[in-house]
Amino acid sequence: MTAEPLSAPEACEETEPNPQRMRRTMGSFASGVTVVTGLGRDGVPAGFACQSFASVSLEPALVLFCADHRGRAWPRIREAGRFAVNILAEGQTDLCGRFGSSKGRKYEGLDWEVSRWGTPSLPGVLTRVHADVYDVHGAGDHDVVLGRVLALETLSEEGRPMLFFRGGFGIGDPAAPAPPGPWGWGDLWG
Repeated sequence: MTAEPLSAPEACEETEPNPQRMRRTMGSFASGVTVVTGLGRDGVPAGFACQSFASVSLEPALVLFCADHRGRAWPRIREAGRFAVNILAEGQTDLCGRFGSSKGRKYEGLDWEVSRWGTPSLPGVLTRVHADVYDVHGAGDHDVVLGRVLALETLSEEGRPMLFFRGGFGIGDPAAPAPPGPWGWGDLWG
């Protein structure tokens, strides 16, 4: 048996990584959008938009997210030791914009509640995951945060998730770009 010759590689752009190139390239990976929330030890709520969220283990139940060291919300949530991941529904760009910005008051005028786990629960989301901070690993300009899951809330079996892809929301809808202005990739999202 003779091996088939390898075909010529497809033409592609190959460059050294830099922040702009990383954003553009990694933007080709569609991801869900969440808001990680917690109450600081002073009882003041904190939160940030985060698209780096994943399930890690079923037994024990563990999840992970990545948070920017430079953000204001993550250090407050870390100190509290408990968080909720609010998984956003397709039409919640306003909520995403509110928590995706380092500017403004995220909870001002928002109808939110404190869960029985002591974490802020945001309105209209698909699902919530409540967890304790289990472990934190520094990785470049972010922390990789492992959470031990305490409770799962499924609020909508029918809704569709918010997806972020190539700088906009949704897939195959070029008319749905991320809102311009005070938030976005350059504003320390998650």
